[in-house]
Amino acid sequence: MTPREQIERLAAQMGESIIGQRDVIDRLLIGLLANGNLLLEGLPGLAKTRAVKALAKNLECDYARIQFTPDLLPADVTGTEMYFQSEGGGQFKFQPGPIFANLVLADEINRAPAKVQAALLEAMEERQVTVAGTTHKMAPLFMVLATQNPVEQEGTYPLPEAQMDRFLMHVRIDYPPLEDEVKVIRLVRAEEQAALADTQSEKTSNADAPMSQEVVFAARREIATLHCAEAMETYMATIVQATRTPADFDGDLAKWIDIGASPRASLALDRCARVHAWLAGRDYVDPEDVRAIAPDVLRHRLALSYEAQGSGVSADQVSARVLSVVALP
Repeated sequence: MTPREQIERLAAQMGESIIGQRDVIDRLLIGLLANGNLLLEGLPGLAKTRAVKALAKNLECDYARIQFTPDLLPADVTGTEMYFQSEGGGQFKFQPGPIFANLVLADEINRAPAKVQAALLEAMEERQVTVAGTTHKMAPLFMVLATQNPVEQEGTYPLPEAQMDRFLMHVRIDYPPLEDEVKVIRLVRAEEQAALADTQSEKTSNADAPMSQEVVFAARREIATLHCAEAMETYMATIVQATRTPADFDGDLAKWIDIGASPRASLALDRCARVHAWLAGRDYVDPEDVRAIAPDVLRHRLALSYEAQGSGVSADQVSARVLSVVALP
């Protein structure tokens, strides 16, 4: 099987345990193949954690979940030096924390104070952790998937702009439609019945075996060679530029945007658009690839004005206006 066929099979396997969230599955795969970190936002019970666990279950990888709480310490995330006594004397050894996994679920990341959130910064950006003056490299396959609740903000510590910018995409998860919710009820009931009947067994067939990490690396090599025309590069850069100088493009944008997106947004658009095109079976990037992922890339990188917030204008509405005023190549 080609890397694309195996990635499609991975998406199908994830879809067996996640009903009505196909966009979430696509964004998880785009983040995986683009070698980026994702911020998942949605109300409780919308399968954020389940989606991440479905990815980890069907991919040959180490998975770790960190429940962020106000009393969490940085060492609880990164690990620490511990003293071990032996007959020949004692010595300090590094005990890795849960951050040293392939897929790391940072559940409710805004529940922990800034010092703990900052412990993730070096791992997310540099793919390494420094403890007691020693640098420890992360695994070649490393991805942080953070979740947060958009409604309840009491006792939370909002992520600073510098850390938000380190997430490749900000994925919003909404309620499923009625017919999908009925399927969810049936799926969970079937899982409970199988567990009670003790009929669940370990997957051993080749068809159901977890996908090898090498497939991800092979897919990334193919994506890196995808053709992106100069006109498309200019189009992506212009979209980001429109968030920085909104008055040059539209009067409403000038009233809505205080601070535009950073150069990381341009890089994220390029990486995600190429993955989107590759998943669609094309060897080139077209404007629809950029427009499909632009809201997820820009959503957390725009600082809206008080006027926009007071008028109830969302970041998604601003992104849609940006895409409407920037000319297609």
